[in-house]
Amino acid sequence: MAPRQPADPIQAPGTAEPVWRAWSRLGAFPAAALPEQGRVVVVAAHPDDEVLGAGGTLARLAAAGAQLTVVSVTDGEASHPHSTRVTPTRLAAIRAGELRGALAELGASEAEVVRLQVADTRVAVHEDEVAAALKPLLDGARLCLAPWAGDVHSDHEAAGRAALAAARAAAVDCWTYPVWMWHWARPDDTRVPWDRAVTVRLPQEFSELKHRAVRRFVSQIHPLGPDAADAAVLPPDELAHHLRDIEVFFT
Repeated sequence: MAPRQPADPIQAPGTAEPVWRAWSRLGAFPAAALPEQGRVVVVAAHPDDEVLGAGGTLARLAAAGAQLTVVSVTDGEASHPHSTRVTPTRLAAIRAGELRGALAELGASEAEVVRLQVADTRVAVHEDEVAAALKPLLDGARLCLAPWAGDVHSDHEAAGRAALAAARAAAVDCWTYPVWMWHWARPDDTRVPWDRAVTVRLPQEFSELKHRAVRRFVSQIHPLGPDAADAAVLPPDELAHHLRDIEVFFT
């Protein structure tokens, strides 16, 4: 009999970062070839996804002179739905400010930020609208980076599918980045398309920039208050997955 799967793999205990770091394949995926010029569109379901999954890559692109368009599909206003300390409207503004601060840390303060303001947790309902909004933003772009459509988070998956559809329509390559996969998957997990994985290596200067950028998301990595409803969304054991000297994409 197969073991019972938890209803929500994201809420279940996850894979510790030392397990991933001990996996020999993690450092053996082919190197991704980043564009050296032109415009790159970076899609995120929530402000912070793009930095967690691709922040070091954004720093490398910015340093090379690429033009960056960062698309926040939602404002992440539902990260603490039961909080009595901050309203969803206030949290949306906080997270937008945190993203701007993180981009500045990455050397990407000139990036264009587009907020689609789709309701947090409801991206799947508006997937076609998101794809339609992304299509003109992708016209003429060299590359699209977007959430992986297998991340087992409905907003991430819908944003990823929408980005892939829009990129196909615009004839633009789209690489997808995992976020929660590092929590619920394990090395050699057959649910993950490792055969399509590529990596972007982060020299120390870019790794340090990413570390500083991640710390800008105070509302997500620190509690909003003492109540359980205000707990950190990204505690240290989860952040550890995103503070390596490589980033992984699926092509």
